[in-house]
Amino acid sequence: MATQKLYAGAKLREIRTRMGLTQKAFAEKLGVSLPYLNQMENNNRPVSTTVVLSLAQEFGVDVTELSTGGSERLVSDMREALSDPVFADDMPPLADLRLTASNAPALARALIELHRAYRQTHERLASLDEALGREDARSQNSPWDEVRDFFHYCDNYIDAVDRAAEGFASRARGNMHEAATRRINDLGIEIVKRDDGPVRLYDADTRRLYLSARAAPETELFQMLLQIALLTQDKLLEATLDFARFQSDEARAIAKIGLANYFAGAALMPYRAFLQAAQDVRHDLEILGGRFGASIEQVAHRLSTLQRPGAKGIPFFFVRVDQAGTITKRHSATRLQFARFGGACPLWNVHRAFETPGRFLRQLAETPDGVRYISLARDVSKSGGSYGAPVRRYAIALGCELRHAGSLVYADTLDVSNEDAFEPIGISCRICERKSCHQRSVPPLERRLSVDVNVRDVLPYRVR
Repeated sequence: MATQKLYAGAKLREIRTRMGLTQKAFAEKLGVSLPYLNQMENNNRPVSTTVVLSLAQEFGVDVTELSTGGSERLVSDMREALSDPVFADDMPPLADLRLTASNAPALARALIELHRAYRQTHERLASLDEALGREDARSQNSPWDEVRDFFHYCDNYIDAVDRAAEGFASRARGNMHEAATRRINDLGIEIVKRDDGPVRLYDADTRRLYLSARAAPETELFQMLLQIALLTQDKLLEATLDFARFQSDEARAIAKIGLANYFAGAALMPYRAFLQAAQDVRHDLEILGGRFGASIEQVAHRLSTLQRPGAKGIPFFFVRVDQAGTITKRHSATRLQFARFGGACPLWNVHRAFETPGRFLRQLAETPDGVRYISLARDVSKSGGSYGAPVRRYAIALGCELRHAGSLVYADTLDVSNEDAFEPIGISCRICERKSCHQRSVPPLERRLSVDVNVRDVLPYRVR
């Protein structure tokens, strides 16, 4: 098999800029000529093995930074945006999209943002919400989507916050619940449990932290750690928010909660200890949950964040969907990327998890590009804590490419050599190239249709 050439011009420029070097100085340190470096930075030449070794030896750069994960995310998002019917038959070739993502990532993000603004405005008009006559009508990104995109393009890993949380965990004496309680008390704050009210409420005036007595133990501990982040890591969180440059105060506030949540998860499951434990137990979610006092969802989400340069875990995808199939959490460190709008592929096992509460479902799947995955799904229903209280029902999926199957206990007994064992899944019907999917909701944008009024098969048309 031919070795795939590595084109990473945008990443090379980013590394050089980060180090404050001119092209000439950078070329000298890498041991290449200035024209050769210029060609690599413009993706006219692939990054050579000599340059990769020099980056690692001379600058201590984690060479995995040169991977195309970020470009793949941009390509997936551009394909989804360009699948909008407004573009009709003008979908650029996939090769052009990959060139744009590699050579002009800022332009790619601008296109995605433009499409988002168009879609949001279109949906307002379609729903007859009188947006044009309201003072608060705006076409900018919704705060929620803006924050979700921030974490998405950070690879769901925030290094400074992750290391601060790991530092807190290393200083903890005894178990984490005792350490969190002690830290809160050291801050002069009283912890009060009560049956009514929200899961967590901090009253700065009375210096009291109210926690729901109905919350599960792992939820209670998580909320304590979250409050510790807000009280003790404010400068770090604010500095990270300054870097993100959110468009609205609402987005910044939502992101601050997200960063505090990140700190809580990283303190509960500190990076190096959690990574080692995950490898030791072959990523058994239940064992990891018991060992670190975390829920199944918390463990799955944490596994998807193990992307620290120089100490990366398995590249996982993680997604959470509600009963309507809407994606409420999404992240992928793999080539599989999720739709930004709408739900997930109905052939995916995550949707069947609602039918088998309390059980793990395993699935061998193949995407239209031929990449094979192992996917694990389970429901994560959340009780309201009392009779008659509403139950929030979700399902989560965690998975990775098949080449990592040997590191997962869930792959045991699966016949990965059986071609028929792999179910065909996609991303979004509009960009899925499968011709005979029985669950297709809309035709693929890049294919022509053949319609015969005298024939009615699974679909009322044939995809050419």
